Amino acid sequence: MRPMNYEMRPPRRGLPPTLSSNLFGQFERVEYVVFTKADPELAWRIFSNVDSWPKFCPLYRNIRWQGAPWTVGSRLHLELQEPVSAIVDRALTVCMPPHHISWISHVRGYTMEQWVSLDPTAGGGTRISTWIEVTGAGVSRDRELDLQELKSVVCTWFDNFSLECDRAAPDPHDIRSAAD
Repeated sequence: MRPMNYEMRPPRRGLPPTLSSNLFGQFERVEYVVFTKADPELAWRIFSNVDSWPKFCPLYRNIRWQGAPWTVGSRLHLELQEPVSAIVDRALTVCMPPHHISWISHVRGYTMEQWVSLDPTAGGGTRISTWIEVTGAGVSRDRELDLQELKSVVCTWFDNFSLECDRAAPDPHDIRSAAD
């Protein structure tokens, strides 16, 4: 068993930190986990191809990089179509392929920190997990509806991403692919 390198792990897995009651109601946390037969390297290759993201969620449209792709400090601009109709501006804060990616997003008056982790499983696949902490937006927004939409987009995107990873993963029972 390898010793854990804690510097390589995303912060705050699990419960959010203890905050004053004034601050606690100002942010929400969304978490989601899926599994795939693909190893983390293959999952990363699929994840890092942002041109394929519209296949994972039909809301995604016109995705473009500002700066070098997958470089800390670069930005990713995503247009979301109806019923959301919004522009998402993401600034990459951590990129440790093929295991951890993090960004700060701004959309519709919200600020979101998101981490995505691609962790190998004992069976040779990958555990794909994400968490998002959301804060912001004024009283003019229907916060509960926005959070429901966010959860729906996260579930749809990661479910379809894991299915794409499964399709691309070699079949361990296929002798031809094992020999190649």
